[in-house]
Amino acid sequence: MASNKSKKIETAPLRPVALAKSAVAVTRLSDGGMLLKSKDPLLDYDRQIGVWLRGWAKQRPDQVFLGERDDSGGWRTITYSETRTACDAISQFLLDRRLDHTSPVMILSENSINFALLAIAAMQVGIPASPVSPSYSLVSRDFSKLIPISKLLNPGLIFAEDGAKFEEALKALDTSNADIVVAQNPVLGLETTLFSELLSATPGPGVDEAFANVTPDHIAKYMFTSGSTGTPKGVINTHRMLCANQQMTSQTLQFLADEPPVVVDWLPWHHTAAGNFMFNTLLCNGGSYYIDTGKPVPGLFDQTLENLRDISPTMYFNVPAGFASLLPHLEREKPFREKFFKNIKFIWYAGAALTQDLWDRIEHVAFKATGERIAMSSGFGTTESAPSLTFSHWHASQLGNVGAPMPGCEIKLAPMGDKLEIRAKGPSISPGYLGDPDLTASSLDEDGFFKFGDAMRLLDPDNPSKGLIFDGRLSENFKLSTGTWVNVGLLRTDIVAACAPALQDLVVCGHNKDFLGVLAWPSLTGCQEISGLGADADMATLIKDPKVRTHIAETLSNFNATAGGSSRVIKRVILMAEPPRIDADEITDKGYINQGATLVRRANLIGGLLSDKPPRTVIKID
Repeated sequence: MASNKSKKIETAPLRPVALAKSAVAVTRLSDGGMLLKSKDPLLDYDRQIGVWLRGWAKQRPDQVFLGERDDSGGWRTITYSETRTACDAISQFLLDRRLDHTSPVMILSENSINFALLAIAAMQVGIPASPVSPSYSLVSRDFSKLIPISKLLNPGLIFAEDGAKFEEALKALDTSNADIVVAQNPVLGLETTLFSELLSATPGPGVDEAFANVTPDHIAKYMFTSGSTGTPKGVINTHRMLCANQQMTSQTLQFLADEPPVVVDWLPWHHTAAGNFMFNTLLCNGGSYYIDTGKPVPGLFDQTLENLRDISPTMYFNVPAGFASLLPHLEREKPFREKFFKNIKFIWYAGAALTQDLWDRIEHVAFKATGERIAMSSGFGTTESAPSLTFSHWHASQLGNVGAPMPGCEIKLAPMGDKLEIRAKGPSISPGYLGDPDLTASSLDEDGFFKFGDAMRLLDPDNPSKGLIFDGRLSENFKLSTGTWVNVGLLRTDIVAACAPALQDLVVCGHNKDFLGVLAWPSLTGCQEISGLGADADMATLIKDPKVRTHIAETLSNFNATAGGSSRVIKRVILMAEPPRIDADEITDKGYINQGATLVRRANLIGGLLSDKPPRTVIKID
């Protein structure tokens, strides 16, 4: 879809922001691959994450570090000095319980100030913290992921904010060797400690001694990530990984040193994007992190709007669904728009899925509020890289540009069929997986580069400094019955663009079939616009609307006319009202749709989509 930006917006000045210049050294390999490395060396980094807290507690003792809504609806905040005091007390409690690197802290509940205090307190004295997806406790009925994770970790302490909410999950675990800690509502039948008891401990000299003994190679976290099936993998995150990655970030996003950053963020801390990149960026740079308990889903997004109306962020991070939910309010409400953009210097998005329509609308509403464009960017990272490997530390000119290698990270693009797999090594790369040496060994290539299973291509083959373009998951591609390969990553983004503004994202189906179909998530605002039904129309109504269905049928028919072969021609579509679920691994820790997990979870829909007699819900494309 062609951009609808006006010339006035295209030529508007960028709001000033200090970003590193991209300069990449390239080594061409005999097999057609290449090595890419930033020409900027990685500078010295701290030995452990607790150094950041202690530093800011001295330099900015009264600066707000964390904020969250309290029971009255107001903001409960905690300063850096208060955080230092609380963390040292909790560290003493953990040491008194004789927890160490063999008995990590397991955190079951959502983002909260207590979550943050416990995690920092554990890590600063050499005890790993392990945040686990709350859905494994609250959505699952058989706890088929939670129980194996607990057995693998052998935690010395298990924390949940609300004991009543997590009661069933806690009772399903073997807690004979673990303290159970809750902030409220002790679990009946289990010996439970209130979080307030941890805060009341009196720090002794053992806390400073344990703090001093933590080295860069001590394990800071176990972060769990999984594919479409099986037990989640426990990725080892060391202090070296976290601290080196923050030094990379500081050298790249240089504006972080200009003033204390402020964010309002909902992304979950059990994912590396928020739990490592976002959280550590705020802690490392002495910023303020306001925890948003809203989400870009019906019924919860009002909380996000209320939070953003209170707090003006200096940088904003979100996934495409979040931007799609936010934009109508920014477009309609002048006071909100002006407050939102008042201090923003930088916007980050999940590059694999943001559509041109959303990009243009963000630029338009920013210009309307400020007369400027705001730097928008993306990057690529994984749980195994803590997370950032590449970053487009410039105002990206093309969607999907995930940037250039960050300082200290060496990237290999290795030929895999007609694709180039991104691999990496450096101080931010994980030493492996908890309890799985075979998987650890198989994740490295012959040169010691970690293999991520993601494909990349250069935006400009003659100038790698212009950045890499995400080219899909290698494991997503499949063959039609004719033996023709389907390039899922590229096809997915092309279909979304062709149908704009109707679709948010999709998965491509047709393995061993003679035609392709898609399961698509509609864009709520886009379909409201197409249907003419207005902002009150819900998704269940919109996916049945004749105007929406006709729009998709006609735009895909036009797409097929110039698609270029059976591997790109779409014959059928099902629109889905249920959004992709993080708890079902339909959204990866890298922020894009997990094709494999979605195909497994929505197998019944795929059966109807590809059947000889498809149901009436299927849109057939001429």
